[in-house]
Amino acid sequence: MRVEVTERPGSVLASRPLHFVVMADCSGSMASDGKIQALNTALRETIPHLVDVAALNPHAEVLVRAIAFSAGARWHIEEPTPVEALVWKDLTAGGYTDLGAALHLLASQLSPSNMQSRALPPAVVLVSDGMPTDDWCAGLEKLMREPWGARAVRMAVGIGRDADLEVLQAFIGSSELAPLTANNPEQLVRLLRWASTHAGRVASTLTAAGAVEPNDLIGSSASEIVW
Repeated sequence: MRVEVTERPGSVLASRPLHFVVMADCSGSMASDGKIQALNTALRETIPHLVDVAALNPHAEVLVRAIAFSAGARWHIEEPTPVEALVWKDLTAGGYTDLGAALHLLASQLSPSNMQSRALPPAVVLVSDGMPTDDWCAGLEKLMREPWGARAVRMAVGIGRDADLEVLQAFIGSSELAPLTANNPEQLVRLLRWASTHAGRVASTLTAAGAVEPNDLIGSSASEIVW
């Protein structure tokens, strides 16, 4: 019996899921000074850069989800969506800053029963302009008790001078990486784009050689609005 081989052994490798999650503060303070509009613009402009991350690593399938938190938390994008097929729908602002609820929601989806064993470490980017109004510590503890939560590549962007950088630092969980701070819409677009693509590259085990460094963005020219 003759066996025909059409592909070289090992020439086709199944891609590994890389879950990318945005945690977006949609509290009432985000409605002022164009913050929520700037956040929507920044996230919309980030998508093509995540597509580039996926293209650079053909063995990683980048799947995007988003959590919106204000008075409670909800999935803005619940189903893991291939980044190439993602169409961003705008967030709206109003309510409190229930970060703890968002962390609980994220932890529930990063449990072993909801994650593929062969997945890459998740990449999570938190964006907030204020102080949490619920028990965020309990939410973070729950997230860190999940193996996938502890392994996640976590980055954070604070919007304006009222962002609680200590909370954002605790979320990141590393003394080697500080939260990024955006003081105007232009910086938010650039920093969120950098944070998202950098987190995706790290999670997919790609080096970030040649990536823009955060310090290079802090001095970018400001728009008319300063938060």
